[in-house]
Amino acid sequence: MAIHFYEGDLPDGLDFGSSVAIDSETMGLLPHRDRLCVVQLSSGDGDAHLVRFKKGTYDAPNLKALLADPKVLKIFHFARFDVAVMKHYLGVDTAPIYCTKIASKLARTYTDRHGLKDLCRELAGVELDKQQQSSDWGADDITDAQKEYAASDVLYLHKAKEKLDMMLAREGRTAMAQAAFAFLPTRADMDLAGFEPMDIFSH
Repeated sequence: MAIHFYEGDLPDGLDFGSSVAIDSETMGLLPHRDRLCVVQLSSGDGDAHLVRFKKGTYDAPNLKALLADPKVLKIFHFARFDVAVMKHYLGVDTAPIYCTKIASKLARTYTDRHGLKDLCRELAGVELDKQQQSSDWGADDITDAQKEYAASDVLYLHKAKEKLDMMLAREGRTAMAQAAFAFLPTRADMDLAGFEPMDIFSH
């Protein structure tokens, strides 16, 4: 495994193929308050690419082009948050999207454990160390431990997706999952507009 670290944007000419796993690290869970600090990506080849943003520097034309590229599937775990925070700071609509958390909830109905750690343990045979999850991602220097943690959040999403796709197909829920994925950009827009606590489908 190699971890590649960049300041402010992806390098020119980097090709992730037809699908890329993506995650983000922020200063908290409220996009309007808590800034985007790191975006990590992997093509599923065992390498991770980390883009660090210093406060107020969100130009990143190469990353934005990738997020908006209709030919590249973006694989997230809990895409709702990442898509919203990247739209807020990068000003880009991310599509198309696959969310392993939604896929897990639709396919793994035998459990209520749908966190990334649980998915990686069951579907990829990997035990993730989440110790750095609550560390200071806005610090001037990102530690090696933080880089390894950020990388681990994207390195196994392709394998998880592969297993979840088989389970969704087996249970006849593939179309349902795809419809949910397609709604995610709208759900992210609603969150940014202040409707985050509301279930619009409730009575």
